Amino acid sequence: MSSAQDPFYIVKEEIQESIDKLQSTFHQWERLPSDTGEHVHLTKELLSNCESIEWQVDELDKAIAVASRDPSWYGIDSVELEKRRRWTNTARSQVASVKKAVVAGKDLRGAGSTTINGTRRELLRMPDSHQIDRSSNQYASQNNDNFISSESDRQLLLIKQQDEELDELSRSVERIGDVGLTIHEELLAQEKIIDDLGTEMDSTADRLDFVQKKVAMVMKKAGAKGQIMMILFLVVLFIILFVLVFFT
Repeated sequence: MSSAQDPFYIVKEEIQESIDKLQSTFHQWERLPSDTGEHVHLTKELLSNCESIEWQVDELDKAIAVASRDPSWYGIDSVELEKRRRWTNTARSQVASVKKAVVAGKDLRGAGSTTINGTRRELLRMPDSHQIDRSSNQYASQNNDNFISSESDRQLLLIKQQDEELDELSRSVERIGDVGLTIHEELLAQEKIIDDLGTEMDSTADRLDFVQKKVAMVMKKAGAKGQIMMILFLVVLFIILFVLVFFT
């Protein structure tokens, strides 16, 4: 996920703008005399803004804690989590320093100038928020590049696996096609054999029918005596053939 799309960076930018505005108001508050009405008004505004920013930072910390339970689900790593925690700690310290100085100025009025100046020096020693942003953006850019690279490698691997599976499927389809063609040729050959057998049976049936008709005509012409003589002749012929086959 890019920095522009990451909710953390969207909220972070809003909070950073609030902190920058808070520090600008704080510097204006420092330059005003403590006994003026505008100074009192800015004091209330600064304290209210500090509480609002602290609440936003706390909510952002809760979101970071949720993301730390399963960083891979949110597309981040431990380095990114640590960088986000450092930023929230820095933001909280900046707000706390302003709040401390304002409370001290409110309580001590003019007597607290030394404390205010010390707090101001503390603010000046703190890291520049824009520098932190630049470092954070560099880390985010590097992490995003690594994430995009790993996703690209994973997509290429998936595409390669899909190509191999498609090649294997194509070979299987070709084998099935060859088997189907062979079966088709066998069926055509069997069909031809059946057709030839049917033709032979029809021819044999015709010849058998012709012989039966001839035999019927001969039997009819020979009469009863002729039929008996023919039967006796066939019986004698059968006996002779039986003796020749089994006794010689």
